[in-house]
Amino acid sequence: MCESEARDGAKAFEERARVISNAYVGPRLYKITLAAPKTAAAICPGQFVHMLLPGFGAHILRRPFSVYDAREDGSIDIIYQTVGEGTAYLTEVEPGAECSVIAPLGHGWQTHEGKSLIVGGGVGAAPLFMFAQQLAAEGRDFDVVLGAQTSDMLVTRADYAKLLGRDPVIATDDGSLGHAGFCTEPVREALAQGGYANVYCCGPAPLMRAVAGIAADVGVECWVSMEKRMACGVGACLSCVVETQAGKRRSCVDGPVFNAKELVW
Repeated sequence: MCESEARDGAKAFEERARVISNAYVGPRLYKITLAAPKTAAAICPGQFVHMLLPGFGAHILRRPFSVYDAREDGSIDIIYQTVGEGTAYLTEVEPGAECSVIAPLGHGWQTHEGKSLIVGGGVGAAPLFMFAQQLAAEGRDFDVVLGAQTSDMLVTRADYAKLLGRDPVIATDDGSLGHAGFCTEPVREALAQGGYANVYCCGPAPLMRAVAGIAADVGVECWVSMEKRMACGVGACLSCVVETQAGKRRSCVDGPVFNAKELVW
């Protein structure tokens, strides 16, 4: 796991990683575990890896994936959702296969003083888990709100509950578990009660925009992870540009984590 915040933005390297497991965990959701000791030691919460899929000759471009967990045994977990040909192909990659990863990439989550609220929408809960681990290890006060379309898509719920020692606040679009509707309502209720200094959010852009607005209304700082499609992952191709108050910035090297008030939504 990342040794300190000073490692954030460290020089990237390429590593040959071996697939340990690659399993279905929920509707269109999979978790792949890689043996990647250099990456596991260097990656910081909120950073990502750029993966070249093994044997996928149809596409030569790498794909960015956030890291869900990194362990001292040198393995990392990535939770991904099937959205196209590349991720569909990835579900068929078997243990023992090797792939190339470039890591650590991007600037991730940073701790700030005061109580924090972590908000993960859908698969966006995955890039926040390492940060939640860091907050817990440092003895910081924080709560977690998780949202998903259905209860069986809350694939990170058990890990967050174990870390917190209690269930996170849950919202499901279909009402199958927790609050019936979007997780923005539990976020609004939590922030209205006061006591929070920071919000950290990752999920679909409409969710992050809404959460950022709620936080701004009550004067709470909010950080979001602007995950974009990337071709190069190192800032050269400009395919992941984000509009900010200071002009165009690149999600892959200037982010993916930004202070929400910097963004032009």
